[in-house]
Amino acid sequence: MNRTIITLLITLTLSIPALAVEQKVAVAAAPVQVLTVAVFDFESKDEAIRDLGPKVASLINAQLSADPNLITVERAELEKLLGEQELGLSGTVNPETAAKVGHLTGAKVFVTGRVFNVGHETMVVAKVIGTETSRVYGEVVRGPAEGGSIADMSAEMAGRLAKLIQARGETLVAKVEKRDDLIARLTKEYDGKKFPVVSVVVPERHIGSPTIDPAAQTEISFILEKLGATVLDLKDADGKRDVEIRGEAFSEFGMRKGNLVSCKARVELKAISKDTGRVLFIDRETSIAVDLSEHLAGKTAIQQAAAKLAERMLPVLVIK
Repeated sequence: MNRTIITLLITLTLSIPALAVEQKVAVAAAPVQVLTVAVFDFESKDEAIRDLGPKVASLINAQLSADPNLITVERAELEKLLGEQELGLSGTVNPETAAKVGHLTGAKVFVTGRVFNVGHETMVVAKVIGTETSRVYGEVVRGPAEGGSIADMSAEMAGRLAKLIQARGETLVAKVEKRDDLIARLTKEYDGKKFPVVSVVVPERHIGSPTIDPAAQTEISFILEKLGATVLDLKDADGKRDVEIRGEAFSEFGMRKGNLVSCKARVELKAISKDTGRVLFIDRETSIAVDLSEHLAGKTAIQQAAAKLAERMLPVLVIK
C-alpha cells in the first residue's frame, strides 16, 4: 500500500476520537437553563382529605428537588419568608401576587394547586405560575379515591410538572436582559434627566467565607454613573453629596447540582436626602443565581438584586 495512503489512514484514525471528545466537551459546555421553583401547599378543603394538600406539596417538592435542571426553595425558608409578610404557604399565590412573592423568595416559578374528590376519584390539580411573566399552566392527575396511592399520584404530578416547566421555561421566565441592554434602555428612558450628587455604600458578606469587592455597591454606582450621575467616594463625599445611598447585602450557598452551584442573595437599600434627612427610597430584593462556583454564583445573585433595586430607585432620584 502506498506510504502516503497509510499515513492518511493513521491520521484519520487518530483524529476521530479527538473530534468525538471535542464534541462531548462542546455539548457539556452548552448552557443549561436552571430554574428556581417554589412549591406552595395545595388546598384540600374536603373533610375526608383535609390533610392531603400539604403532604402532596411536600412530596412534589421532594421529587422536583431531585431534578438537575431545577432549584427548589426550601419549604422551611419559604414559610419563614412569607411569615415575615404575614402570609401563609397556601392561598397566597395567583398571577396578581406572584411578582411580589417572587421578589421575597427569589423564585422564578411557583407551583400551587388543589386536591379534591370527584365521585370515586381523587383529583390533584396543579398550577404553574411564572413570577416574572404571570403566565399560568396547569396539570391534572387522577386516581381512585379508595385505595389509591397519594405518593404515586404526587410522583406522577412532579414528573409532569418538571417536563412542563422545562418545555415552557421561556414563557415562564422573563428574557434575561444583558447589562449593556439595561444601560441602553435606561439611558433612553432618562435622557435629559438630571441626577443629584450621590455616595453609595453597601457593605456585603457571603455567609461562611470572606467577601472581597462589594458587588452591589459597584453595580449601583456603575448604573448611576452611566446615566450621568456624579458618584463620590465616601471619603470625598462629606458636604458635597445630595443623596446618601446605603444598605447591606449578603449571599449564601443554596445547593449543588452536578457541576452547578446555586446561591441566594438579598440586598437592602435606602436613599436619604442629606438636606432634609428624609428617606427618599427604601426597598429590598432577593435573587438566586447559578454558576460553576459558589463565589461567582453569590456575586451574580447580589448584582442581579442590586440592578433591580437601582432601576426601582431611579425615579425618586431624578431632580424635578
